Amino acid sequence: MDAARPLYRQFADRLAAAIRAGTLPAGARLPSVRQAARDEQVAVATVLQAYRALEDERLVQARPKSGYFVASAQRGQRPAEPATSSPPQAALAVDIASLYELMMQLNGAPGVVSLGAACPSASLFAEARIRRALSQATLRHRALLTQYAGGFGEETLRRAIARRALAMGLTLDARDIVATGGCNEALALCLRAVTRPGDTVALESPTSFGFLQILEAQGLRALEIPTHPRHGLSVDALALALQTQPVRALLAVPTLQNPLGGCMPVAERRRLAQLLARHQVPMIEDVIYNDLAERDEHRRAVKSFDSEGLVMVCGSFAKTVAPGLRVGWLEAGRHGAEVRRIKPAFGGGNTGVVEMAMAELLTQPGYEPGLRRLRRALAPRMAEARDLVAAHFPRGTRITDPAGGIMLWAEMPAGVDSLELFRRALALGICIAPGTMFSASDRYRHCVRLSLGGDWGDAQREAVARVGRLAQELAAEAARTPAAA
Repeated sequence: MDAARPLYRQFADRLAAAIRAGTLPAGARLPSVRQAARDEQVAVATVLQAYRALEDERLVQARPKSGYFVASAQRGQRPAEPATSSPPQAALAVDIASLYELMMQLNGAPGVVSLGAACPSASLFAEARIRRALSQATLRHRALLTQYAGGFGEETLRRAIARRALAMGLTLDARDIVATGGCNEALALCLRAVTRPGDTVALESPTSFGFLQILEAQGLRALEIPTHPRHGLSVDALALALQTQPVRALLAVPTLQNPLGGCMPVAERRRLAQLLARHQVPMIEDVIYNDLAERDEHRRAVKSFDSEGLVMVCGSFAKTVAPGLRVGWLEAGRHGAEVRRIKPAFGGGNTGVVEMAMAELLTQPGYEPGLRRLRRALAPRMAEARDLVAAHFPRGTRITDPAGGIMLWAEMPAGVDSLELFRRALALGICIAPGTMFSASDRYRHCVRLSLGGDWGDAQREAVARVGRLAQELAAEAARTPAAA
């Protein structure tokens, strides 16, 4: 045994060799973590780290409540995933509004196949159930139609949100929850409560273009932190940034990060909360995608490890229940009083009838089965789209493989300009999200995000393939162009 190599890596390499040799065939179940620890005479944590390393290499796969199994396809037969991002080390001003506006205008436009905006299709939701809940709320609470909404959301809704938060490991007091007009309002409120124009905010790289739009509107600077496509934000890189940069807040999506789809391991979420506590830096945690994660542990919020009220959690039900109702929420911990003070300046009022309808939808017995149906509907299209990217995009393209959600991130060869790809695709009636939208820098110009939450059929499948063929044309053109002197 090589004493210079970590024990987990030595164990992982032995298993990898057995898998590649066929000694452990596809579908074979690996020993349980505890059994392997006993057999190898190592710690449980060592075995778990080895199994996770093999997961990253696509040699094994975890099945909830069943254990670890040899994957059905070897790494060499699957497209590679992008590496951990390497963003600029300096904080940058943000200018993303024009691309964001165009993207939202194109979503749902006649004659356009939209693979750009992360907006779920109406076909994914129980429209009749939503309509009934809204009608019943209007009848039962019709007095709310002729009144200004008071307070920070209907008490019934806030209690329902507090109950739903238990699934994320959170025990929230309904009185501390503030209802908002969607998740973006919640995020903007929390940022405004803890920063001032010119301050630096740390966030994942690449990151949501919605986040960049909020930072731009508030005059904040973005400090991008390296992010792994499977495990999310690098806590070690953030720790270095907190020691060397004047970071006033962290804005992050630990579950199904947008656009990479990474999910931070539970141990890293705990480390993150501890790191923030040491530096007394607040975090704005976006949990909008938590209910779409395939694994229960990925739904646990970082805030569940926060003992000092530094983590401000924000969410909505636009991706899981009813996009059109525009109901969001936040719980701001120690900054709750400041959020309540400034909320009237952000529009202030809520819509009581809509909130009562959402409360009904959240407490109905069909809520959990509805989430399971939604996850089952999305998983096959994600796999199919990933196969289409692998088949039609330029050789060497890397593709994320998230554990749930509605988006894929494709990292193409460096010569492929995603803005030019965006223009050519749009000329064919196809909208994609170029990588430049997901950073304050020009770092991801050769990347695209494909959103798969909209309609999915032959037109969308052909659109993915056509975008891939366009990308191949751009790659060929770049190969024929002499390098600049």
